[in-house]
Amino acid sequence: MTAVRTIDQSLPREDIQMTENLTMHRLPTTRPAVRNSAASLPALVGLEIRKSLSTRSGRSLAATAVVLPSVAVVLGALSGDPFPSVTGPIGATGLSAALLLMALGVLSTAGEWTHKTVQTTFLLVPQRGRVLVAKAVSLTLMGAVLAAVATAASAAMLALTFAGDPSWDGALVAMATVTVAGAVFAVTGAGVGAALGNAPAALTGLYLTVLGVIPVAGVFQPGIVSWLDLNGSVIMLAQGQDQAKAAVVMAGWVVVSTVAGALVTRRRQVA
Repeated sequence: MTAVRTIDQSLPREDIQMTENLTMHRLPTTRPAVRNSAASLPALVGLEIRKSLSTRSGRSLAATAVVLPSVAVVLGALSGDPFPSVTGPIGATGLSAALLLMALGVLSTAGEWTHKTVQTTFLLVPQRGRVLVAKAVSLTLMGAVLAAVATAASAAMLALTFAGDPSWDGALVAMATVTVAGAVFAVTGAGVGAALGNAPAALTGLYLTVLGVIPVAGVFQPGIVSWLDLNGSVIMLAQGQDQAKAAVVMAGWVVVSTVAGALVTRRRQVA
């Protein structure tokens, strides 16, 4: 620190020297500790869950995801076709719930950019990484819980409505697969929504890819496309087939979509 040479030269030399020493050797000042007022991660996760379920579209998707598998089971029972095992119906009906939860994930991220609420979100929490982590955790929890309720209800309907005596071997594995799939699809939807930043585009592109492009491409290149087929991986995992491969495919969709969404979101300008 440079001493300020504004000392009255009319003072005695001893007083001048003392003043210079006091100026050059100031006592350190202490600053009061600043309390960190940032919201904790559990608080942000709870906030994101409430945001997702506070809109009419969010509540409708959540309710439909829970009810649709049971409706599909009843329709399957009315057809009269016997099933040798319940793992197939549980996996197939659970997949319908997971696909709806994918839309819930898209709306949680892309919906904020579409409706301009992202400005308020990042104003309250400027750390975009914390917001994305909170969204991923909240969607993991919501997807898993809603899918678990849906698959439990569909399994109960299977026991009540299906004629014959289908095997229940592997039913718990199938139900656990549907639970995990609910979380995987929801987080994947959130990652794609964050990357595109537009809800209609994200929904259209994601469903077109998962339900259209991949199945059609699988007809011509089944070996390659099997490593991209998210829907087929859920069915295989539920039926206990190629479980390691199915787990890798599902994890790949989560990682790629989440990383892409994080990279784009951190660089996108908030208009």
